[in-house]
Amino acid sequence: MNGASGARTAVGVDGCKAGWVAVSRRAGCEPEASVFKTFAGLLEAFPADAAIAVDMPIGLPAFSARGGRGPEALVRPLLGQRQSSVFSIPSRAALYADTADFTTLDAWYEAHARASAVARETSDPPRGVSIQAFGIFSKIRELDGLLIARPELRSRIVESHPEVAFWQLNGLQAMALPKKIKGRVNPAGMEERKALLAGNGLPRAFLDRSPPRGAAEDDFLDAAAVMLVAERVARGEAISFPDPPGLDGHGIPVAIWV
Repeated sequence: MNGASGARTAVGVDGCKAGWVAVSRRAGCEPEASVFKTFAGLLEAFPADAAIAVDMPIGLPAFSARGGRGPEALVRPLLGQRQSSVFSIPSRAALYADTADFTTLDAWYEAHARASAVARETSDPPRGVSIQAFGIFSKIRELDGLLIARPELRSRIVESHPEVAFWQLNGLQAMALPKKIKGRVNPAGMEERKALLAGNGLPRAFLDRSPPRGAAEDDFLDAAAVMLVAERVARGEAISFPDPPGLDGHGIPVAIWV
């Protein structure tokens, strides 16, 4: 990926309850954090050449094989006990099996069942959809729709993954502690990651601040981690799994960048 100008604005993005949380930094400036309701709104807030790394699957398979897409199968073994954070992405058909807004919990479970049925039909071995994966389907579709409609975005929006980003920052070693335990933030795991981010150039005072309204603390730190990936993309120093990236049926690159 061409990243000739290290002076570009770099943006790290993660999904959050209110939409998308972005940690950004312009060359020579302090980092900033913001929350955006839509990814299109996020794009409008930054320069047209900003390098963006997002913790969200980009490029969807027509058929899901064991281990998921190529990127997931490649990075999972790097993460040791943290590898469960990388979950397999089902087929494009499963992602789009039900695109309605859900007004009741029953409707949500029914939609999950429909997506799982399609996923089993388009995978080998047959696999349904995890609740965790289904919970971000709408965000995956939002980003996918933008990349289909606006091909020019594909050269500057890349997929990353926080735990792989931390692995890279940590001397190619997986983090020792989980960010969460039984769904709750693990303070020791968060501190381990804050210390690593601070040691790689992010101000500790910035990392210790409250996350923007609508984003959780782990979302904020994940966005900070992938912002450092976006900076490496801008400098032409990032690496991809696989290298070179694959392409999905729409010509969208399929790779996890670190």
